[in-house]
Amino acid sequence: MIRRLLPAGTLPPDPGTVRVLVPCWSADVSFDRSGTGESVALDARVRACESVRAVLSDDHNHELGVAAARDVATATLEESGVAGLVGMTVELSLQLASALERIAVDQGLAAVDLAEVWFVD
Repeated sequence: MIRRLLPAGTLPPDPGTVRVLVPCWSADVSFDRSGTGESVALDARVRACESVRAVLSDDHNHELGVAAARDVATATLEESGVAGLVGMTVELSLQLASALERIAVDQGLAAVDLAEVWFVD
């Protein structure tokens, strides 16, 4: 199978090709959180994605990734104030919860139980 990065909104050209990455700021992604009564601002989602990518960007130097994530948080605070930082934090929490729910289903666990274990040092 050929793995190729494709722009958001495009379909793989043939059955042997799969999309492996969709930008978090993609226009074809819905930001409506149906059922929660709120929508997450695009900027909060972009900042959350930037923060996660900052941590993941350097496999060989954890400190650089953490510093880059702090830079994203600082820039968010400076540009969007406390409300922007809160939005980014909520988006990070929503995305982490969603990932934990998927992992929990695969492992036959309750997501809340997995979350408890996940954050134990």
